[in-house]
Amino acid sequence: MIVAGKGGVGKTTVTAALATAAARAGTSVLIIEVEGKSGISTALGIPDLEYEEQEARPELRARTLTPDQALLEYLEDRGLKRVSKQLVRSGALDVVATAVPGMKDILVLGKVKQLERARAADLIIIDAPAAGHAITFLLSARGLLDAVRVGPVRKQAEDVLELLCDPKRCRVMLVTLPEETPVNELVDTAFALEDRVGVKLAPVVVNAVPGDLALMGTTAAGDAAAAGLDVPPEAAALDAAAAFRQERHELARMQARRLASLLPLPQISLPFVFGEIGPIQVDQLADAFAAEVAKLPGPAA
Repeated sequence: MIVAGKGGVGKTTVTAALATAAARAGTSVLIIEVEGKSGISTALGIPDLEYEEQEARPELRARTLTPDQALLEYLEDRGLKRVSKQLVRSGALDVVATAVPGMKDILVLGKVKQLERARAADLIIIDAPAAGHAITFLLSARGLLDAVRVGPVRKQAEDVLELLCDPKRCRVMLVTLPEETPVNELVDTAFALEDRVGVKLAPVVVNAVPGDLALMGTTAAGDAAAAGLDVPPEAAALDAAAAFRQERHELARMQARRLASLLPLPQISLPFVFGEIGPIQVDQLADAFAAEVAKLPGPAA
């Protein structure tokens, strides 16, 4: 599962929540962070991610994956350890990794393909780059097929494209906030991924949805009066804050409906969480994620 979305919509938080919910269900999960600056470690309450896997929770492991590290491992696996050391010492590693456009991305995706084939976990979740780069990232294999006619690089690109285009092996889960601009960008990204990459989309995650205060049906002044208490001077301010949040909830529902009309995919709605995202908040979101997945139609789930 490749989790992607516009920067700031919470795709890393969604990655952590999805991974936690899946691990609780008995699925072995491996999170792969590909940009080197993810908040996965903070969200799960673990040390900064490294190339080597580390256990975050029972059934849940996490690691980072960079093009340079993938290239070194690729060379060493093929008996070229001495060459790899020379590349590091000479500073030529980056030159090699960028010799062909899209090479860095194909190195990362090639390693992911290797992990998938080796069944490193039941579910591998990639915390992908932000939406614009995500398209380039996933298009790298198709671009290399046009640029490279023969050899191991072309074979790698063919294998990666086969993985990306097989809905039984790979899906992209797009994340958005219930706001106009993120929704617009998600729709554009969705069509670009389907049309240009050929990847199958998973249900869309609408993140940080404000709660529905209308369900409470009371006001601060009314609550105080019902309890036989004096109406506090803050009552009006509390009611104004509640009205504002309810308005945000209604706007969020409107954007979710608009998204459904533009992109007819099942939706997973996650609540707005106050404060910094850490293990406690991820557990709460994992509960919500599991509950939402249980509502999905069978084929979509």
